[in-house]
Amino acid sequence: MLADRAYDSRERRRELRERGITVQIPRRHAAHGSGLGRERWVVERTFAWLHNRRRLLLRTDRRDDIHEGFLALACCLITWRRLEASLS
Repeated sequence: MLADRAYDSRERRRELRERGITVQIPRRHAAHGSGLGRERWVVERTFAWLHNRRRLLLRTDRRDDIHEGFLALACCLITWRRLEASLS
């Protein structure tokens, strides 16, 4: 799991370790330059792509299964466009 300094606490690290999740959180008040930003930007970029879909940005669906369906459809469209661009 990648996170920023705001999530650094002993309690949070312990909870994640108990669940078997490997933690990569820079310590608070430590020098910058941990290199985690190179990996985190991929996740943040993907969230930005998903929020470009208005149906996902403004959630009006009351049922979770409908929202998950639109989320899966948006992921398929993003992947398709990335593949199409790489092939041409």
